[in-house]
Amino acid sequence: MTSTAFTDIPVFSLASWRDGTADQTHVARDLVAICHQVGFFALVDHGIDQEFLDCYFAALKEFFALPESTKELIDKSISPQFRGWERVGAELTDNRIDYREQLDLSTENPLYPADSHPVYLRLDGPNQWLADDLLPGFHQTVSDFFARMSALANELMSLLAVGLDLPADTFHDRFGERPLSFAKLISYPTTPAGQAGVNAHKDAGFLTLLLQHGVGGLQALNQNDEWIDVPPSSQAIVVNLGEMLQSMTGNYLVATTHRVITSEPRYSSAYFHGPDLRASLEPLDLDPRFAEAVAASPHHSSAGFMPQRDQLLTGASGTVGDPVKIFGQQMWNYYVRSYPELVTKHYPELMA
Repeated sequence: MTSTAFTDIPVFSLASWRDGTADQTHVARDLVAICHQVGFFALVDHGIDQEFLDCYFAALKEFFALPESTKELIDKSISPQFRGWERVGAELTDNRIDYREQLDLSTENPLYPADSHPVYLRLDGPNQWLADDLLPGFHQTVSDFFARMSALANELMSLLAVGLDLPADTFHDRFGERPLSFAKLISYPTTPAGQAGVNAHKDAGFLTLLLQHGVGGLQALNQNDEWIDVPPSSQAIVVNLGEMLQSMTGNYLVATTHRVITSEPRYSSAYFHGPDLRASLEPLDLDPRFAEAVAASPHHSSAGFMPQRDQLLTGASGTVGDPVKIFGQQMWNYYVRSYPELVTKHYPELMA
């Protein structure tokens, strides 16, 4: 057992960063310390007004209340970019079924040519949206959600850079000219015994911003392999680190493993902030003290990444994979691991 294992989820306020009442470098270093030690925090004073969040949540519930025959019009199986609606049980995490219904959406960048290589470039493209007469205002509300989450995540990127003694625009520069973020709008039924709404995993992107919509069930794994509840709060947005940030900081900021098990129906909205598919995940040139801290911490020095599909098929589980050098390959690995049948449908020559 380690005495440094976290036992609760810290709260971080953006107020002092924004209003200038405290030294910004000190504030940024406090955030980096939280991310180094826990990898999860509840963000308050974030500036996204409750009126919008209430409107957005109403739109989310309205979507999931639609008949399946309507949601099937944008079934994920139609999309070569793996976007759209899916039934409970359609996604695999760590090669186990997730018990959640979802709508997956991403930044709508222009399509690359259909025969583009590397193949991960083909992940750019359009979302699937229901016609506005079927769900009035939904497209605009969700697009507004994307814009607000993106702006907030960009601000957090600046804080993290400053807290790592880097120029504030360091991560923005790495993100490139056509960033690709994505979101999951999720409806969880009560989790069946012995299963999970989403199984234990690390996120593939840079940062995840999550709305729990009032119902708990999210848990983070601490350094003693204990599951710590992440409380829901109407005032807070849950933020956790992704594997991209873990790779770029040489494991100083480790993506924390998490899962969802819920005892009642639950909604959540997860926004995953990501860069250009061509963005490098190579480690940044950090002060040597960060690498020294990693070497001195078994938790950080041994932290792995989610496995690739071929590793799962040999019985691997957990975080046994190696870091990936390009973000697009990271995302491609996620889709192959989570949706092998859909990848085979749209890209049969790559799954033979």
